[in-house]
Amino acid sequence: MEYKILEKSAPGRDKVKVLGATFEEGKPEGEAAGRWRHKLRNRDEKLKYLETGERYWYSKEWFGSEKRKNPA
Repeated sequence: MEYKILEKSAPGRDKVKVLGATFEEGKPEGEAAGRWRHKLRNRDEKLKYLETGERYWYSKEWFGSEKRKNPA
């Protein structure tokens, strides 16, 4: 894959080279793409999947700038 390099003007300088989009265009293939509910076996796995995705709301462990001394 060859990356696109764009030239843009920057403050205090003339032009700089900037890396463009690095993803490959396309759409997911197959009927089951995006159907996460069918891939998990039971209710516990589905809840764990959602809690992991929504860790900001459900987790007691926080990382980086999200860490608080006193929980809300």
